[in-house]
Amino acid sequence: MAASHDHHHADHGHDHGHAPGHSHAHGGHSHGPVDTGDWRYAVGLLVNLAFVACEVAAGLFSGSSALLADAGHNLSDVLGLAMAGGAAWLVRRSSGKHLTYGYGKATVLAALANALLLIFACGAIAFEAVRRLAEPAPVASGVVMIVAGIGFVINLGTALMFMRDQHSDLNARGAYLHMMADAGISIGVVIVGALIMVTGWSILDPLVSVAIVAVILIGTWGLLRDSVNLAIDAAPAHIDVDAVREALSALPGVRAVHDLHVWGLSTTEAALTAHLVHDRADSAALLAEARGLAREKFGIGHTTLQLESDASPDCPDC
Repeated sequence: MAASHDHHHADHGHDHGHAPGHSHAHGGHSHGPVDTGDWRYAVGLLVNLAFVACEVAAGLFSGSSALLADAGHNLSDVLGLAMAGGAAWLVRRSSGKHLTYGYGKATVLAALANALLLIFACGAIAFEAVRRLAEPAPVASGVVMIVAGIGFVINLGTALMFMRDQHSDLNARGAYLHMMADAGISIGVVIVGALIMVTGWSILDPLVSVAIVAVILIGTWGLLRDSVNLAIDAAPAHIDVDAVREALSALPGVRAVHDLHVWGLSTTEAALTAHLVHDRADSAALLAEARGLAREKFGIGHTTLQLESDASPDCPDC
C-alpha cells in the first residue's frame, strides 16, 4: 500500500448495528426488533389453501368465472406465501464461507417471484373472462355472494398481519399486496353476484373479472420494479444515493467521496461502500461519524468505508 494513503482496512467501518425495522442474519445472528414472522406465512398459507379448495368447488357448482378466477388468484397467493415464508426462514440462516452475506437475497428473489406470479395469475383470469364473454352462462349468484364474502374476511385478515411491515420489508409488501388484491377481488365478486341476482345479466361476471385484472396489474407494477432493482443490486427505492454522497461529503475534514455504492442485502437491509478522501487527524472519529450518519439518517446498517489521505492510484473512479 502506498505510504501516501491512509487506507484503514482494519477498521473499515463494518457496522452491524441496525436501524429500526431492519433485520440481519450475518454470522448466524438476528438483530433488530422486527422478525419476518414465519407464523404469519404459515397461518396465511393454511387458511387460504383450505379456502381455495372450497372456492373451486363453489365456482364449479355456481358456474361463476369470477369465483373460479378468485380461486385461481388465491392459489397463486398460497404459492406466493409459501415462497415468502421460505425466504423469511432462509434469511435467518447463518452465512457460510461461500455465502458471506447469508441468505438475505432469498427475500428479494421471493418478492420477484411473487410479482411474476401475480402477472401470470392475471393472464389466467383474463383468459377465462374472455372465454365467458364469448359464451355467457347462468350463474348461481347467491352461492357466489356467500363464498366471496367469506373470502373477503379471510383475505383481509391475512393482509392485516403483514400491514405493519409492508413499508420496511419488500417481501412482506408482496404478501400484503397479494392478500389485499384478493380482498378487493372478493368484494368485486360479491357486488357482481348481487347485480346478477337483481338483473339476471350473467355477462357481468366476466366483465368484473377483467376489471379486477386491471386493478391487480396496476398494483403489481411497483412490486415488480422494486424487486427487479434489488435483484440487480440497485439502491433501495427509499435511499437517495445523491443525498448519501452529499451527506458524507459534508462531514468535517472530508474532501471527496468516490467509489460509492449502495445496494440491498435483502428486502429489509441495505449496504454501503465508499472511499473518503480526508485530512482529519482522528480517522477513528471520522469512521464513527460516517457510520452513524449512514445508519441514523439513511437506515443503512452495513457500511464499509475506506479512508484515504489522497485519491488512490489503483481506483479508476478516484
